[in-house]
Amino acid sequence: MKMLLLNGHGINMRVDAAKLHIRDGRFSTTEDPQEYVFSPKRMDVDSIIVYGRSGSLSLEAIRWLVKHNVQITILNWDGKLLTTMLPSESTNVKTKFAQYHAYEDQDTRVKLARKFIEAKFSKSEAVLDYLQQRYPEIEYDFTDDKARLEKAKSIREILGVEGGVAWKYWNEYAKAVPEQYDFKARTDNYRRANGAGDKVNVMLNYGYALLESECLRVINSVGLDAHVGFLHEMNQSKYSLAYDFQELFRFIVDLAVMNLIEKGAMDNKDFVRTESFSLRLRPTGARKVTEEFNSVMNSKVEYRKKNSSWGSVLLLKARELSHHLVGKRKAVEFMNPSYKIERHDSDLLRKKIIDMPYTEWKKMGFSKGTLHYMKQNARSDKPFTLNAHVRERLEGWE
Repeated sequence: MKMLLLNGHGINMRVDAAKLHIRDGRFSTTEDPQEYVFSPKRMDVDSIIVYGRSGSLSLEAIRWLVKHNVQITILNWDGKLLTTMLPSESTNVKTKFAQYHAYEDQDTRVKLARKFIEAKFSKSEAVLDYLQQRYPEIEYDFTDDKARLEKAKSIREILGVEGGVAWKYWNEYAKAVPEQYDFKARTDNYRRANGAGDKVNVMLNYGYALLESECLRVINSVGLDAHVGFLHEMNQSKYSLAYDFQELFRFIVDLAVMNLIEKGAMDNKDFVRTESFSLRLRPTGARKVTEEFNSVMNSKVEYRKKNSSWGSVLLLKARELSHHLVGKRKAVEFMNPSYKIERHDSDLLRKKIIDMPYTEWKKMGFSKGTLHYMKQNARSDKPFTLNAHVRERLEGWE
């Protein structure tokens, strides 16, 4: 999966000599905007994100993008999804009919809604486990919530359980966020955060908009109706099924935002305060969040005995649901693949690096310079990675 972010004034997309020409926007007359040229059948971009102020898109460019299965997503000033132009959809109407019948069957709907939330709980635990390796003050226990979810017999009950876990999750997530970000929690009295008053929430809002766009693309490609979800209620102005699928993959946005925070990648100049006192991302900030989201989505995970990207897994899960609804698949589950990753910058490894004598390190066959560099990383608050053979020897040293 590859995204192209366009921002600023004067964005232009046109076709000349069968090639797609794209000019990014600018924010001053002295800027020299980036330009891209794509030849027919050689488009390596899956999605174009427009977070710009003004520009033009020719009819020929729209036709070119449609024929190359490229999605165009337009975000509002606050980073939320405004509209999206999707590639051609599946014409198998049996899939949609099966989806509508499943929605109308209360037992089937509750069963599917529960599966979405079970998977969300699993991914939420994975994120907190990942953070706990660096922030031992993080503590959580969803045992009682899982039991309540198992007994829930209505969508309302399921959403009530989900709201309680979300409150716990964000309270723990906040413990890993430095004080200068002024992030308290994502939820307030179980209500979703709509206005972004702090940097973390504005990044999360923007990331969730990117994720929603990706969910719409895969739902459309497998022939499902994005407006008919099982967990979220239907609303003519909302994509309920896209919101259902977002629950499975929100952890990707949460991790991407935390990665940026831990690396110290975001600056004050990446944000701007509006007249209504809400925050929004400047072009530099939007680009950083887009690139980090893209990086996590493209990270590999083993699924069906293959190494797939999380973006591919999103498509596979949408396809599995469509096959289940039409009877081609007996059961559907969203728990797998699970997200598991060990941090290279855990407190234990940091301590081992700091305590490691240079003489002992030399006996292992490594240079003094390498250990010096590692000690610098271990003493800082920034995340770092280690080569497999280095990590193995460190873990084995007592």
